[in-house]
Amino acid sequence: MPPSSKHLSAAIVELQQVDSTNNYATGLAHAGLAEHGTAVLAWAQTAGKGQRAKGWNATPGANITMSLAFRPAELFGSGPVRLTAPTAFRFSMAIALGAQRFFATHAGEESFVKWPNDIYWRDRKAAGILIENILAGDEWRWAVAGIGVNINETDFGELEGRAVSLRQVTGRIWDVKALALELRASIASALEQMASDPTSISADYHAVLYKQGATVRFRRGGRVFSAEVLGVSAEGMLRLRHGVEEEFGVGEVEWVSDAR
Repeated sequence: MPPSSKHLSAAIVELQQVDSTNNYATGLAHAGLAEHGTAVLAWAQTAGKGQRAKGWNATPGANITMSLAFRPAELFGSGPVRLTAPTAFRFSMAIALGAQRFFATHAGEESFVKWPNDIYWRDRKAAGILIENILAGDEWRWAVAGIGVNINETDFGELEGRAVSLRQVTGRIWDVKALALELRASIASALEQMASDPTSISADYHAVLYKQGATVRFRRGGRVFSAEVLGVSAEGMLRLRHGVEEEFGVGEVEWVSDAR
């Protein structure tokens, strides 16, 4: 499906350095300076954000650090949109699929979405996504999707062996800005799919879901248990089977190891 012109015609703000592209994009939205699809691309972040208050560190200029701002009313209908769990997760799936498809185009079919929306190549993290929302009462005004993709990174420090870059997968150095534009187009295409055919987004997400059908070790509190990954519910809950079927929200369980 072709990218939407509504998503690709908005401005691209390019910054040499910023604390966080999500902070900058959110500020633009609050100030009335963002358009639907506005992109903020930074060459260096001093306080990049990850999931659950974790930081996101990257060598300046080596990777994609970008945030995209979207108006939910443009994606889900012309009227006000409420931020419900199914609606928010449908948006999250589309963003993750856009990123996964982008990475898989260059890295191959061993590219996956690890619940809820990390991008993995084999068993190593290639990209992370953080979505932050702006509400007015119960109306969902803006969704800001921050995306960090490892492109030319070669030094992962303490994450060595657990993270991977496109350069490491392919053995070549890439044009980061050109790939950022390609990523933006891929996400726009996935959002178009979400708007026109919501059911297919879930099917496509599950088709590339990391470790689906495998038995994986998880930690909940101080207890480690093994469970089969069944999939993800419409509300974004991870569905596991460990004797019984159970659903877990983000942060309730931690992946301990790969499938056995």
